[in-house]
Amino acid sequence: MRAVAMALLVAMPMAMAQNVIAPARIPNLPSLGGTESQDLSPLMERKIGEEIMRDIRRDRDYLDDGPILEYMNNFGNALVDARPGARGEAKYDYFFFVVRDNQLNAFALPGGFIAVHSQLLLQAQNESELASVLGHEIGHVVQRHIARSIGQQKQDALIPLAAMILAALASRAGGDAAIGVFLGGQGVAIQRQLNFGREAEREADRIGLQIMGEAGFDTSGMVAFFQQMQASTKNYSDLVPAWLLTHPLPAERIADIQARIREHPYKQRSDSLDFFLVRSRARVLQDQSSSGYSESKTFFENQIKQDSWQQKAAGQYGMAFLTMKQGDTVAAQSWLDKAYETVNRPPPAGVIGVGPRSKAESIFAATSIEIKLAQPDNKAMLAKAVDEANAAREKFPLSRGIAHQYGEALLKADRLEAAAVYLRDQVQLYREDIEAYDLLAQVYSKQGKLALQHIALAESYNLQGGVMAALDQLNYARKSPDASFYDQSLIDAREREWQAARREAMGDKGKKDMTESRSAFKAELKSDADEHNNPFEPSESPLDRLRRLSNPTLPQGPTVR
Repeated sequence: MRAVAMALLVAMPMAMAQNVIAPARIPNLPSLGGTESQDLSPLMERKIGEEIMRDIRRDRDYLDDGPILEYMNNFGNALVDARPGARGEAKYDYFFFVVRDNQLNAFALPGGFIAVHSQLLLQAQNESELASVLGHEIGHVVQRHIARSIGQQKQDALIPLAAMILAALASRAGGDAAIGVFLGGQGVAIQRQLNFGREAEREADRIGLQIMGEAGFDTSGMVAFFQQMQASTKNYSDLVPAWLLTHPLPAERIADIQARIREHPYKQRSDSLDFFLVRSRARVLQDQSSSGYSESKTFFENQIKQDSWQQKAAGQYGMAFLTMKQGDTVAAQSWLDKAYETVNRPPPAGVIGVGPRSKAESIFAATSIEIKLAQPDNKAMLAKAVDEANAAREKFPLSRGIAHQYGEALLKADRLEAAAVYLRDQVQLYREDIEAYDLLAQVYSKQGKLALQHIALAESYNLQGGVMAALDQLNYARKSPDASFYDQSLIDAREREWQAARREAMGDKGKKDMTESRSAFKAELKSDADEHNNPFEPSESPLDRLRRLSNPTLPQGPTVR
């Protein structure tokens, strides 16, 4: 099922980054289910999405950055909440994230997982343009396009989706090659799939328009962003016949959106400061080479010279984040102070009608703590980090990034007992918090509590999909000299639970003796660890596989950056 879903991501959502906005007065489209739900239930969609996300979270291009993730999920879920029923019958808990990629794109995974390429985040000029992208991808989830596509595929006797993908790839070399592959893939049935893809794009556009209008965003920004998308995909689109594309040509979609928003008044919406600061972080993380840092520095220096207080503050904040990444924490703190001063400076005299400024307080707090944690040998700074993180977590109790920073600060300041108590509470409240388990394992390691260290690592590995590695950690915990009777009981219970889940996932194969596969896994684990220094890094990341499918000139296998 995951392989089918991954093929669908390439054949449909990966080309769908062209998103847009819409007026609230557009009639609502129905949330579709019906027979397709029997082919891929909402529960199965979510399960597939979670499996794919386990791989993506281990990918080097997944931006596991607290402020970026927090902003994207606050922003994205505000859009979801603007449309009743967007979470579906399964009550999806949407998750929005960013992957490092210089292509202008976004995609939706099964089950409510939505990704934005970092270049798209940088290219969006305002939050309305970003909302158009996310609204479109939410539309794919609301209308259950993946489930419906699989349902229609069954009606076509399970025509391989690979034929469509190969046709799209061959089209880059010219129309004749594409037509040859198209005919070789049983053209009539594939044409039905392509028509479905184009209609899915139109539906997602309309849903995106509804969501934007209902959430209070400016729908006029949609056309401008579509035009950017058209320019970025011009070479590709010019080579592909319109009937072969799984999505409508950008020009067609631009005309459709222009017609829909023509009668709606312009709606001005102020962008939050968080948007500008998050883009500064993404710019630094986009390319962490020396040349990339140099380009970021030049961009921020020019941004600081602009008249807009938001642009100036974003440039100063970008310099703070950049210099911290380069190891100059003194300069980083200086630039952060300048950015904070710019944000809090009152508007010029005589300026009227100006609303209160958004101050992105949680991002400033997290970055200040981040700078102090980047000085592990400075005990005074670590003590300040503990105090700041403690105050920040009380002020922003829903921020998982700041929660992790507090645990990390206690750990680095050698306040181990306090760290253990705090992190144990965190993993009880957030049972799927991988980072909290990793921090707890480090605390136990410093305390010399071997059994508890291995149990915490086991929980982390299991959440990452490494069930066999998790079972190995339980075995190490069982053999630890400090394992108590309670620890042994917990180890036995978790082992039974994970083995049962693994047998269920494996089906008939799971009925075999698991000891045989364990020895093979250990050999593979050692081999992977020797080669990649990461026992859970796949030989080729899922993002690389998607890129390779869309660009056959890329080298096969893993790449090194």
